[in-house]
Amino acid sequence: MFHIDCTFNQFTFSTVEDTLLGWGMLMIDPPRRPISIGFLLASDFTLSAFSLFLDHFRLAADEGDGSRPINVTWDVLSSNLRAIRASSGIAINPTSRLGNARNYDYIVVVGGLLRNGADAIGDEEASFLQRAADAGVTLVGLCTGSFILCRLGLMKSRRVCVSWYHKNDFVAEFPHHHAVADQLFVEDGGRITCAGGASTADLAVYLIERHLGHCTAQKANQVLMFDRSRQGHANQPHPPVGQDFTHPKIARALLIMEQHLSAPLSISLIARQIGMSVRQFERLFHNIVGETPAIIYRDIRIRYAHWLLHTTDRSITEIAYDAGFSDCSHFSRHFKIKFGQSPSQERESLSMEKSILDIDRKIFHHSFRDVLAARGTNSNGSFQALP
Repeated sequence: MFHIDCTFNQFTFSTVEDTLLGWGMLMIDPPRRPISIGFLLASDFTLSAFSLFLDHFRLAADEGDGSRPINVTWDVLSSNLRAIRASSGIAINPTSRLGNARNYDYIVVVGGLLRNGADAIGDEEASFLQRAADAGVTLVGLCTGSFILCRLGLMKSRRVCVSWYHKNDFVAEFPHHHAVADQLFVEDGGRITCAGGASTADLAVYLIERHLGHCTAQKANQVLMFDRSRQGHANQPHPPVGQDFTHPKIARALLIMEQHLSAPLSISLIARQIGMSVRQFERLFHNIVGETPAIIYRDIRIRYAHWLLHTTDRSITEIAYDAGFSDCSHFSRHFKIKFGQSPSQERESLSMEKSILDIDRKIFHHSFRDVLAARGTNSNGSFQALP
């Protein structure tokens, strides 16, 4: 027999046959301990954030869509096992009482409506999170779950990822925390915070890949019909501003502008936040957008004012201030340049259109009632006997 000494991964094999067999054995993944996840659902929690995150792990836990908790186990935790209602009105029944936090690799807090404030979770759940943090368990805040972690003092000296939509709410409540509203999720010092929405799927893929490998992560993503996963540092999608720009610095600058509409930032500050000088920043906008950052910023605020005019009954002065214009005449002038008529003329047109619609609705109602009467039916649609 031909002999050869071969060292691989600190193991030594003395024959070709043994070497090949040893390589095969070492390339097989060793048995893994299942990933264990505990969920804490806030009052009026966001159902989509919970279900998207959980379903990725469910699909990663077993072959196909068998859903057996082989590679991943999960519990919905509660102090009293009473059903917890989502913001949509759907109720989820907890599967386990609060126990030893060390039993879990991740404790995931799924936030919801901000109006619940400190009452989003109970005292026992809050104490459980404190014990989990003390035990070194990784805490995850999905959607506004980051607010809950901050209220408990569990995000000190850490960056906190929040949705651009709730950025102002977060800064108002936690002015001394470092809010990140231009990324999908952030991992910092045993804490993971996620903006919510579809980004909970991206976070799930990120964690599955870490523990179970790329193929398993992609399988879960593809079964759920996601084209591809995004990295945590990817830009949060933002409301349209007339055009879509794929350049990352342009996209991030636009997001920063949209997050500061009522109190506009200086162009120099925005440039500094994305790591550019003012001159570089303005040249970038000129080359890609065809306008200066200042003009684009003003255009975003004018469009926002136009939306407020159509969707609220606020006064024109209030709308001007909400859109970051301290001078109402200055606002009206730029609004007219953009939309062809002043804000007051736009509102008059809207009022006239509404009046016409109301008249048309009344005419239709009376005509419909006459037709029903002629056909021998009541206005509620039931038939009546003809004489």
